[in-house]
Amino acid sequence: MVVLVDEYDKLIVDNLDQPEVAKEGREVLRDLYTTIKDSDEYIKFAFLTGVSKFSKVSVFSGLNNLRDISLEHRFATICGYTQNDLETVFAGHLAGADMEKVREWYNGYNFLGKAVYNPFDILLFIENGMVFKSYWFATGTPTFLIKLIQQSNFFIPKLNDLRISDMLIDSYDIENLELEPILFQTGYLSIKSVEDVGFGQEYELGFPNKEVAISFNDVIIRYLTNESNVLPFKKSLLACLKEADFKTLEKLLRALFASIPYNNYVNNTISSYEGYYASVICAYFTSLGLNLTPEDVTNKGRIDLTIKLNEYIYIIEFKVDGEGQALAQVKAKGYHEKFLGSGKTIYLVGIDFNADEKNLADFAWERVEI
Repeated sequence: MVVLVDEYDKLIVDNLDQPEVAKEGREVLRDLYTTIKDSDEYIKFAFLTGVSKFSKVSVFSGLNNLRDISLEHRFATICGYTQNDLETVFAGHLAGADMEKVREWYNGYNFLGKAVYNPFDILLFIENGMVFKSYWFATGTPTFLIKLIQQSNFFIPKLNDLRISDMLIDSYDIENLELEPILFQTGYLSIKSVEDVGFGQEYELGFPNKEVAISFNDVIIRYLTNESNVLPFKKSLLACLKEADFKTLEKLLRALFASIPYNNYVNNTISSYEGYYASVICAYFTSLGLNLTPEDVTNKGRIDLTIKLNEYIYIIEFKVDGEGQALAQVKAKGYHEKFLGSGKTIYLVGIDFNADEKNLADFAWERVEI
């Protein structure tokens, strides 16, 4: 007999926001896989797939001879289309498509091998006349993940550059849910790089592509600000960045925070800590699909936010109740020096917030003269 199980974890994953129901589902699955183990002599091959990766102890206690191939290099492309697939098998279907844009939107899933494209996206992209849309993301809203972000007061900019251990990325249990492995295992984050740190592996995670970066941050924006129609503001925000229009940018940001309902601050635990203000702005910038790096490392410290456009580089520092010192810190640290050979115009931006007023206290900028 050959046993094939698709979505082995569905009973659990569908009920993660109801822990007791999820635990009941886990027990049902544990009984099932124990039965499979008891029939081992009749089974030639078993293959299980699912969204998440639970520890063998919690689900597969009876099925102890499983081999996990989730992050094995040999099988890295088993769950997606490779670049070669698009250039050969799909060549006729993608004739005339902007292939670099296709890569930016739908590639980027890495399982320790060649990066792969989301098959669901590619097939619907072709079916819908090669229109760029968030096909995969639209199949489900990550409401439960947003709840976890809220509960943990998670600093939103970290989603662009998250570093975790191999133990954290490996699995999770219902009793101790961690946001990072769930984001990775459900496809909202993917592996950007792996480093051997001497006592294990460190994984750098980030949004796999534009589809996820834009769509996921649109959801976060609605959660942080209660704003449902973000498109007009995003268009204005992008125009300011492309034109280096700081006067209008300041007005937009002031209007943004002024528009957030007071109840959102009161009822929203994330608004009680300093990272809230930076989280709102970073979520908007990331939802524009820009080349953005939070906590960008230099030899003199960490830049709160770096944004790279075709012509400009923005180096942004955030302060809460810092009495207008944000720009002064950027200049004093010399954060711009790592970009002096880029050939781009560099702008230093300091944004200070007043926690009592819940808005900008100071907005200052300066062009770096090269």
